[in-house]
Amino acid sequence: MKKLFRTIVTLSLTIIIGFTSTEAFAGNKDRAGQAGANELLVNPWAASSGWGNAGMASVKGVDAIWSNVAGISFTNTMDLDFSYTNWLAGSGTSVVSFGFLARVSESVVAGLSVMSMNFGEIQRTTTENPDGGIGTYKPSLMNINIAIAKSFSNSIHGGFVLKIISESITDMKGTGVALDAGIQYVTGVTDNIHFGIALKNIGPTMKYSGDGLSFKVAMADMSSDLTVVQRADEFELPTQLNIAAAYDFNFENASRLTLAFNFNSNAFSKDQFIFGVEGSFRDILMLRGGYTFESGVTKSIEEADCTNVNRGLSLGATVQAPLNKKGLKVCLDYSYRDTAHWKGTHSVGARILF
Repeated sequence: MKKLFRTIVTLSLTIIIGFTSTEAFAGNKDRAGQAGANELLVNPWAASSGWGNAGMASVKGVDAIWSNVAGISFTNTMDLDFSYTNWLAGSGTSVVSFGFLARVSESVVAGLSVMSMNFGEIQRTTTENPDGGIGTYKPSLMNINIAIAKSFSNSIHGGFVLKIISESITDMKGTGVALDAGIQYVTGVTDNIHFGIALKNIGPTMKYSGDGLSFKVAMADMSSDLTVVQRADEFELPTQLNIAAAYDFNFENASRLTLAFNFNSNAFSKDQFIFGVEGSFRDILMLRGGYTFESGVTKSIEEADCTNVNRGLSLGATVQAPLNKKGLKVCLDYSYRDTAHWKGTHSVGARILF
């Protein structure tokens, strides 16, 4: 078992060092817009998004499938999670997510989550009808995540996520796969010091295909039209590296105050520094807040230096009710993310912990 763990750690560090030694994690703003499948960067879960993804080092439960998969290894028996997000309120965009975790052995936990992003009905336009009026269409974005994690000791936890990516409209689609890897290390007298590394969205390029890339051309010397098929260019996935730490101040009556930090290095956008704080009162009420800093985030969205509609501030709360002495709990979560122009991003969620 120790040999297996050393192999996983060595492989993970090799991948991380390899990427950080190239442009891939330079936080190059000049590469913004060159990646696709950016829904992979959207955190759909109400609990972890409430402090701006600062808790990558200590995240647990279904949220960890998106944040740092190593955190699912803390699951007792089974977790169920449902979340609804009103993304950029007023834009008509919503995100629906569902996930569950199950312990399959003393040290191994497996899980599955599905995220669907919906944009409502969009007017169909053509070169002949640029104002629409010829019907509507519905884009569909869906990510299916298959996760597994293992506790190698009381301190060291690691895992992987296989992501299946699907993007489609009526006559065109794109599919792809990606891999996440995560490690969490817990230490301290009361296990109150946390470190985490998560490498996200590593995978081959994606490409669109379908009848939407073809059109008919009338030829003067021919009795029938020719069908011309355009070639779609390949695009990369939004690879990301997170290096995080957290510290718990534990008090009597199961109360706690956690300070967290996460450095988020993006391959196709600016690097981010995320600071967060979470307070828990008797393990019943949890309040959290976070701030995500990147270059230009404090400036007006109309200025060239500001390239993110998110303004950095995140707030969240959880009410958790134990149902019996065996650990069964029901949780209600809410998070708010401040945005420019829109009315913020709101997420609500419900969890059942067995």
